[in-house]
Amino acid sequence: MNRSEVIQSLLPVLRDELVVCNIGLPSQELHMMGDQPSNFYMLGTMGLASSIGLGLALVQEARVVAIDGDGSVLTNLGTLPTIANNVADNFTLFIVDNGSYGSTGDQPTYAGRKTSLARVAEACGCERVVECDAGQAAEALQDALESNRMTIIVCKCDPGNIPVPVIEKHPVTIRDRFIQAVRRANG
Repeated sequence: MNRSEVIQSLLPVLRDELVVCNIGLPSQELHMMGDQPSNFYMLGTMGLASSIGLGLALVQEARVVAIDGDGSVLTNLGTLPTIANNVADNFTLFIVDNGSYGSTGDQPTYAGRKTSLARVAEACGCERVVECDAGQAAEALQDALESNRMTIIVCKCDPGNIPVPVIEKHPVTIRDRFIQAVRRANG
């Protein structure tokens, strides 16, 4: 399974969560497959989906899932110790680890070689780290959400991209409808 198939498998699990999705193709895939106002699509700022997701989880009660990629996490390794030291039990970081910078042409990342993002997260102090393969993605996410504990999931999958359209929504529209979704989620 590649990243787009992993994202597709997560859609039935992502019902009531606020979702912050990584820049580039992951956001475009999520938008194409399951657009909803509770999805915040990153259109810039590589490496910050996990940081934005954590910040959102810390300031409100609704469950937050950040869908990030191995390449993005590697560009912002400071996010893992920040997450470890600011526990938010309503936060799940789902790292799609395809061993490549998928949005820029599938150049290999170090996560596709020697670096284990699951071990890095554990070394940073993250207490609940789950590594799974693509076929277990939806189950791992469901378990994380049901645990009501902050969880880092590293999902190993194959590299590769599918053709997807760009997101035509204006960034202000994405922001505004997401803000409304956050307000609804928190009553």
